[in-house]
Amino acid sequence: CRLLSCRKPVHAEGDRLPPGHTVSQLETCKIRSIRAGTLERLVETLLTAFGDNDLTYTSIFLSTYRAFTSTQTVLQLLLDRYGTTKENEQDTGTSRTSETNGAIRNALASILRAWLDQCPEDFQEPPDYPCLHRLMDYLRRTLPGSEALRRAEGLLEQLQTQAAGNHGNGSFCLGEEEELEIEVQDDFLSFEADLVAEQLTYMDALLFKKVVPHHCLGSIWSQRDKKHNKHSAPTIRATITQFNAVAACVVSTVLKHRQLRPHVRARVIQRWIDIAQECRIRKNFSSLRAIVSALQSNPLYRLKRAWACVHKDSMQTFEELSDIFSDHNNYLTSRELLMREGTSKFASLESCAKEHQKRTHKRLQLQKEMGVMQGTIPYLGTFLTDLTMLDTALPDFVEGGLINFEKRRREFEVIAQIKLLQSACNSYCLSPEPPFLRWFKSQAQLSEEESYALSCEVEGLGDSSPTSPKPRKSMVKRLSLLFLGADSSAASSPVRETPRSPPTGSSGESMDSVSVSSSDSSESSSCTSLHSMDTSSSTASVSTTPVSLPGPPCTHRRSFSLTPLTPSSPSQTPAYNTQAQDTCIIRVSLEHGNGNLYKSILLTNQDKTPAVVSRAMAKHNLEVEPEEGFELVQVISEERELVIPDNANVFYAMNTSANFDFLLRVRGSAGRAVQLRSRCSSTLPRTQHRSSLSLRLSKVTL
Repeated sequence: CRLLSCRKPVHAEGDRLPPGHTVSQLETCKIRSIRAGTLERLVETLLTAFGDNDLTYTSIFLSTYRAFTSTQTVLQLLLDRYGTTKENEQDTGTSRTSETNGAIRNALASILRAWLDQCPEDFQEPPDYPCLHRLMDYLRRTLPGSEALRRAEGLLEQLQTQAAGNHGNGSFCLGEEEELEIEVQDDFLSFEADLVAEQLTYMDALLFKKVVPHHCLGSIWSQRDKKHNKHSAPTIRATITQFNAVAACVVSTVLKHRQLRPHVRARVIQRWIDIAQECRIRKNFSSLRAIVSALQSNPLYRLKRAWACVHKDSMQTFEELSDIFSDHNNYLTSRELLMREGTSKFASLESCAKEHQKRTHKRLQLQKEMGVMQGTIPYLGTFLTDLTMLDTALPDFVEGGLINFEKRRREFEVIAQIKLLQSACNSYCLSPEPPFLRWFKSQAQLSEEESYALSCEVEGLGDSSPTSPKPRKSMVKRLSLLFLGADSSAASSPVRETPRSPPTGSSGESMDSVSVSSSDSSESSSCTSLHSMDTSSSTASVSTTPVSLPGPPCTHRRSFSLTPLTPSSPSQTPAYNTQAQDTCIIRVSLEHGNGNLYKSILLTNQDKTPAVVSRAMAKHNLEVEPEEGFELVQVISEERELVIPDNANVFYAMNTSANFDFLLRVRGSAGRAVQLRSRCSSTLPRTQHRSSLSLRLSKVTL
């Protein structure tokens, strides 16, 4: 435990002050805060936390305990030890005074009520609901007719109703089945930009409010690719699917009509830019990032003739929207924006192009006059990345085998932000528009190969235009469907046009996704994707005949800071691409077999090569090492690599001037060309693009 001092205001009594004079008095109180302990001690602290002035302990424990134990175990510890009746006390030889029993009973009832209110999903165990029934049996014996019992009975009825009606897996219901037979409107330009943004926000808000925050914990989300976890975290997977669907819709609407003239195709691009701006007004950063990412994907970015016809005001707006998701300083711009507008009533638009400026401010003024409040939908990948980095950098247990509860406090800082934004999301007052939803669901989900082939039919490989769009940072365009997993077969990708920028490692966020390869000729090459730090995306293959796009060579160097949304952190945490305090985080992927799947590993200055290889195998779920054995290889660039000696200290042997990206390679395959992998980031899109690299658009590991 540790003791913290805080100061709270105290009202002075009996003091007489002249009119207009005030006195503020403060007193210092001590807060007893537990940093680590056994599971039994942590559960016991639930009952004493309020007396120790640690008012957040219960919320932290309930939000994070699944990382180190189960609902059944916690409930058993609470009820067996503190929920015993007088008869049970006599049997066990323990005795408590009636006053003590009453205090414990009231404290336990408060904990159970908070548990039911804050984490009802913990009791979703159909069809028998054993934990919920045991909790109800206790409440019936000790507190009949209490609020906690009524809440438990109501939750049981709610869960049973949901289980009975959960026959389909669709995210949205469009009404009666016969509605689907109505002719689907095919003209995208017939939908107004504000209508499209409103409907995307409607779908995103429904999904975000259903996200179970503890599913975002790194220890839970990073295990999703294991066979027995294929159906874990369904609410996060649904968010990823929606993000991918929006990105795919942008690509298909721009490319599907091959015979369109460039200026007509430019109108489609401009409409999506207008929709992105409307999403910005509605503070829907999820669809905003999906649209921006799709427009920056390789199949669309390379359409130079179409981009040359896009109005300069639309291009300016697009640049401003793209800057929101700049990967500079760990996405500092988007994080600060989320902090500023997360719970505000309206978006704060400081600048925009002339054509959009009047319309935007008029829209905001109308919303204020009507009293229409906007919620906020974040890019979930940001939180997934932060939580995964925390899980990688901080140990689960400290000296003596005690559970590291300080780590859980750090994780709760991120989870609390998710819950706060979910609460703010209730401010939206939106209704579905069936014609648009039918159109949206009817859009083709093109693979990367199909998208690129269509793009080449629209503008051939050798086509050039005197006017090209301003080089922009590439982002992850499409989060590929998690459900395909790493077992899906990956076909080789066609040759891509690629930028001149040298390969670089991504140091930002990452998540499950497959991304569309994108051109990257700007200041840094980056990759954005939806969620999680441990990411698997589709197979990346090296192109044999790269074609350079205009733009200066890019260099990329930055460090990753954890929990940047929290102004002050108690300690320096290990970061990717930076060696600090004798530790750092490296990313290890398999050269063959798992596509772009990579895992983050905490490296210390005591780790030798065999230990790092062993941890990498465990992270990738490799149970048996091949006869030839593995070697650890650091990827310096597309043409260079560094093979770490078998018994070397990896911390000191690695090249610290390059990105901390490693391959686990079977010995004897060193003669093969190095397959660089794109590193996708999380929180809502960013993907690392390497030169001569092609990414698949349809598979992933959020």
